Amino acid sequence: MDKYRLLQTSVTSAFKALCRPVVTGTEKVPDHGPVIIASNHLSFLDSVILSVMMPRRVKFIAKAEYLTTPGLKGRIMRELFEMIDVIPVERGQQSDSVAALAPALEHLEQGNIFGIYPEGTRSRDGYLYRGRNGVAYLAYMTGAPVVPVGLVGTQRLQPPGSNVIRPARFELHVGDPVHVPKTGPQHNGRMRKELTNQVMDSIAELSGQPRKDTYNQSPSAEKDPERG
Repeated sequence: MDKYRLLQTSVTSAFKALCRPVVTGTEKVPDHGPVIIASNHLSFLDSVILSVMMPRRVKFIAKAEYLTTPGLKGRIMRELFEMIDVIPVERGQQSDSVAALAPALEHLEQGNIFGIYPEGTRSRDGYLYRGRNGVAYLAYMTGAPVVPVGLVGTQRLQPPGSNVIRPARFELHVGDPVHVPKTGPQHNGRMRKELTNQVMDSIAELSGQPRKDTYNQSPSAEKDPERG
């Protein structure tokens, strides 16, 4: 068993024992070919949860601060994210965020899974915010189906502002894939917006969150990277 599978098995077992998660729909994830996992975002642990709970390995974009935070919190973050393929993005640097889509495209074109949070940053008030269009851009460029995911209660594992991770029950619900044709660059803003709205509607149904028709923004930066 390789290191990733060993870590996946160990962390999944720990989550099941300590958090008793409710997980549904993972069989809906296609077992081959490129796939985009599009999820709501409530906790920095969401990427870890999605990575170990999905039947296939998922690559993510992650804030570089998750990998460079000093102290005990930083060490825990780094250890948790060791099992995840990540593309680090510096907070507030738009060019880095846009550039990050290039390796995401490459990863998908190789037939792999890429995970994205269309809201761009964590929701700290429990609302589901407007999705950014990067998820649709990736789908049309590669023809990868978009699999919506609704996370419930993951913010209780580490409440906003807290440095303590604690066991708490959470839910992960996987919806039906949304299929689009592979158009390459031959698609427009209206198509991206419509697909993004469809994906966000599916996420809202799975997560049960109330919605806000505005973009989410991190309180600790003027503007978070627009990651999709």
